[in-house]
Amino acid sequence: MKAQGKLKPPACSWCGRELEASTRGRPKKYCSQSCRQRAYEQRNNVKGTSIPHNAVILHPDRAEELIDKLFELRCSAEDIATAVEEHEDPRDIRQLCNELVDLAKNVEQLRIRE
Repeated sequence: MKAQGKLKPPACSWCGRELEASTRGRPKKYCSQSCRQRAYEQRNNVKGTSIPHNAVILHPDRAEELIDKLFELRCSAEDIATAVEEHEDPRDIRQLCNELVDLAKNVEQLRIRE
């Protein structure tokens, strides 16, 4: 659930890194010339194919890593649900919640790492 009044800062369309808000002109789409170039290359590589221009293409190793991280995330959420159902100590539940947030942040970083 999002906190009221908090907007997620804009992110690079290629790597997902947070962008500085621009005060003038068009909002930035990329954090660097390198990301702009990678996006251009991907758009050109999929031209004339049935692959959508905005498709996310992952190396099989990265896809496997994402699947593993999502499994960890689901297990963590299930641990919290079980702890709540079993009326565990609120401090233990808070710790489980902190671990869930850390796992989610880790999954978010998968696209940024090179």
